[in-house]
Amino acid sequence: MATASPIQTTGRRKTAVAAIKFFPGTGQIKVNGRDVNDYFTTTTSRIEAVKPLTVIEGGKNFDIEVKAHGGGLQGQAGALALAISRALLEVNAEFRPVLKKGGFLTRDPRMKERKKSGQPGARKRFQFSKR
Repeated sequence: MATASPIQTTGRRKTAVAAIKFFPGTGQIKVNGRDVNDYFTTTTSRIEAVKPLTVIEGGKNFDIEVKAHGGGLQGQAGALALAISRALLEVNAEFRPVLKKGGFLTRDPRMKERKKSGQPGARKRFQFSKR
């Protein structure tokens, strides 16, 4: 890395947003001031959040500070994975084929559909009465 200032990227999934500061270090990941293992309670969300670092096999070379908000823990884990992938591309563009193959550079656009007026839910209709 040529610059001393941290790389700042953002990742989003559903309604969750993860803004990260990415800099050389010893492999510490802090999410909202807490260790990544304390913040993400389930093993699957923990693994998903740091998977881009394990794919490139260089996760111990970087420190990451994360500000995550919105959505749930699964959404925040997906948002963090996207933010880490984007930061890794800024560090080294040669990671792109590996990250692309793993599907880490694609933003997941699926969101909850909004409720429409005049009906009880997004798709559900009130019962139709012919007479």
